[in-house]
Amino acid sequence: MTTYVALGSSFAAGPGVDPIVVPACGRSARNYPALAAERLGYDLVDVTSGGATVDDVLSRPQPLLTGGSVPPQLDALVPDADLVTVTVGGNDVDYLLTLLRCSYRADPAGAPEAAGAFFGTSIDAAAVDAALAALPARLAGLVDAVRQRAPRARVVLVDYVTVVPEQGTAAFPMSEEHRVLCAGIGRRLEAATATAARDAGAELVAASAVSREHAVGSGDPWLTGWEFGDLLAGGVAPYHPNAAGMRAVADLLVAHLS
Repeated sequence: MTTYVALGSSFAAGPGVDPIVVPACGRSARNYPALAAERLGYDLVDVTSGGATVDDVLSRPQPLLTGGSVPPQLDALVPDADLVTVTVGGNDVDYLLTLLRCSYRADPAGAPEAAGAFFGTSIDAAAVDAALAALPARLAGLVDAVRQRAPRARVVLVDYVTVVPEQGTAAFPMSEEHRVLCAGIGRRLEAATATAARDAGAELVAASAVSREHAVGSGDPWLTGWEFGDLLAGGVAPYHPNAAGMRAVADLLVAHLS
């Protein structure tokens, strides 16, 4: 049996995609790792978790909204793993947080009342820029750490589905200035992942490129819009892959592996 270990953040975990099997991590039984493993007949070890950063994958226990924490994801990497997929980096550069802050400024009434304390905070463009500049080396270091633990594993970086539409829509409330800012962060996150894959000799599945016509508010969106559910009860999170998005990324991964 081929052993497949899935690492990463919410864009791999699948918050809001039924059924949720680990609510504290927003992990779905129909996320792209689960769908790909099912189709390929692989034995899946899925430790993806919403909110995870590179450090949470590498070495730091990740605090959970419900209290407590989960171990560093790399602890689940068995030496005889055959395949490892990684989708991470967005939280390191405040990608989603910046998206939410920008949309909150355009439509505060569309968010839960308590969201203002978090989304109403300022955007630190300089900090985001510095984090993006450092990200390729951090991701390449993560690939090296995976290889040290599982020397024969095939390592595949799966980047983030494109979130930002070519123009604003009701599903994506945001000023044009902020839309351009967020689109730029998304493109730099995409480039950082590709650079890390090249520099570390990992494989790349570019979900970002294939999903450009399926951004928030498109005719066939692969992500949720400016909508909020009860995350701890399995509800949707704004600007995250929906069931169609997870199926599409699984299709890409299966095609790449085949």
